[in-house]
Amino acid sequence: MANPTARPLGKRVLLMGTCLCDAFYDDVARATVEVLEHLGLSVDFPENQTCCSQPAFNSGDWTASRKVARHCAEVFAGELPVIVPSGSCAAMNRHGNLLQFEENPEPAIDSLASRTWEVIDFIVNGLGIKTWPGKFETPTRLAFHRSCHSRGTGTGDAVLTLLSSIENAEIIPFGQAEQCCGFGGTFCVTFPHISGRMGTLKLDHILDIHPDLLVGIDMSCLMHLNGLAQSQGRQIPQLHAIQVLRNTLKTP
Repeated sequence: MANPTARPLGKRVLLMGTCLCDAFYDDVARATVEVLEHLGLSVDFPENQTCCSQPAFNSGDWTASRKVARHCAEVFAGELPVIVPSGSCAAMNRHGNLLQFEENPEPAIDSLASRTWEVIDFIVNGLGIKTWPGKFETPTRLAFHRSCHSRGTGTGDAVLTLLSSIENAEIIPFGQAEQCCGFGGTFCVTFPHISGRMGTLKLDHILDIHPDLLVGIDMSCLMHLNGLAQSQGRQIPQLHAIQVLRNTLKTP
């Protein structure tokens, strides 16, 4: 059977696996590859990749951050799209790096910024795919958490476009949906009590609508909310949006 969402075979992309995929969410990276290959793309994974440089950047150590960013730009050099299953890391490539090199721009940094895509944004706005041939076996209520780093990008609307097209999926709005979950990278370490209260408030609003599944596009946000939910005895199933696309895909 022909694949209704396939794009021309052989188009290559580079996958930035991110630190959280490497340490905790390897299945998100796996799902990213599986979905992109389903779409007819060839996925390359540079094995010498490390970090996007965001932790040092957010902590104010821009000397260290620039060193990591230069390595990242070297690893992902060329003309191919760089696909990232994280709005946060994508934002670092596209915005944070430009900011820290603003006074002394470097072509490699500018190139990486121009070629980086968050994966769902890439599928919808890069490849032009507006519907997903997926299906939940039973009616499923979804709560979608919009991560702060996706603001000003096409990611949030792209996720809603694809999720809403999945058979048996219902996206349920919840209160203060635009508010931060409280993770904020190193913020949660520096200000753990504030971070925890912000996350608890976010959980309150999410659980108020009794969703079957919490969906996000940043593993850091999901990790933060899951940790709070477990410690408070308020567990809720959660998946990255790319896992939802992979898991619901209807096979011929």
